[in-house]
Amino acid sequence: MTLHVFNPEHDIALAANLSNFTAPRAGRQLRHDLANLPELWASDGDLILTDDVVTLSEVDNVEPWGWDRALCAELKRRGVSPEVLPNDKQLQRIRELSHRRTAAQLLQSLLVDGTVGEVVECHTIDEVLTFLQTHTRVVLKAPWSSSGRGVRFVSQQEGRLMLEGATPPVLQWAMNVQKAQGSLMAEPYYDKVEDLAMEFYADKSGNIAYRGLSLFQTSSGAYTGNLLTTESSKEEFVNTYIPVSLLNVIRQKVQENLLLEDYQGPFGIDMMIVRSEADKYLLHPCVELNLRRTMGHVALALHKKLNPEGRSDFRKVMRIVYNGQKYELKIE
Repeated sequence: MTLHVFNPEHDIALAANLSNFTAPRAGRQLRHDLANLPELWASDGDLILTDDVVTLSEVDNVEPWGWDRALCAELKRRGVSPEVLPNDKQLQRIRELSHRRTAAQLLQSLLVDGTVGEVVECHTIDEVLTFLQTHTRVVLKAPWSSSGRGVRFVSQQEGRLMLEGATPPVLQWAMNVQKAQGSLMAEPYYDKVEDLAMEFYADKSGNIAYRGLSLFQTSSGAYTGNLLTTESSKEEFVNTYIPVSLLNVIRQKVQENLLLEDYQGPFGIDMMIVRSEADKYLLHPCVELNLRRTMGHVALALHKKLNPEGRSDFRKVMRIVYNGQKYELKIE
């Protein structure tokens, strides 16, 4: 029996790296309110973990939103056999692969004509300040963090203030992150035009299968919604900015270059279309590597449910909204 788990607090739990971890209230409520989300991709006879599910001793396979120490400890307490869960070594490897360093390394193999991207891992504040001296605006990211969190935008002027001995709030944040997680990721600020992602699945043999394209929206770095339509319609939209052939090249390079030993399951690579200083459109092919299920995967599953015939005129938007009392999945 396969057990599906929606644990959206995964990214925060991964950063904490604790077996006994309590997610923030918003994360706990999101998990509770949307616990049945896996119904979209679960098979007949599968089990979905909710507050009401008690007996898990017959589970022989688990498919969570994402693997972390806290989830494994919870499942063991609830009766899942350790034999069907990742061991400590595998969990540590998954966490290492989830470090933004992996995305930075992958980015280097994806930079071809028509693309742009630069990421530097800074192990000291001096390295951060050096990076700030060569860029007008910089994005600093914690190595492990959830969507919309762990990210700060820093201007070159703020960098000068730091060099002169000032301690703006962003400097204190950077020092705290560096102390807790060992480094900071720094990259230039890009003039984003559109968000998109490629969704994949890695099997136990290391093979990577492409699942589809995700066109999504964010606000202040936080996810707000996904477009539900056919693959051809999504590609047609992207083609108004960059050639679809470029996406095909990037997809092939991901499948050839990304090694995900000890990880089996869905994952996604966030990208963005940016406007260059020459007013041309370029593709940033790897903004984030999400080694877990993503809302893009949810959108692909939901589109399949709502548009089984693949009508080309089908176009809706999937959103996760909070109505003041609970979170809801809405189709508009």
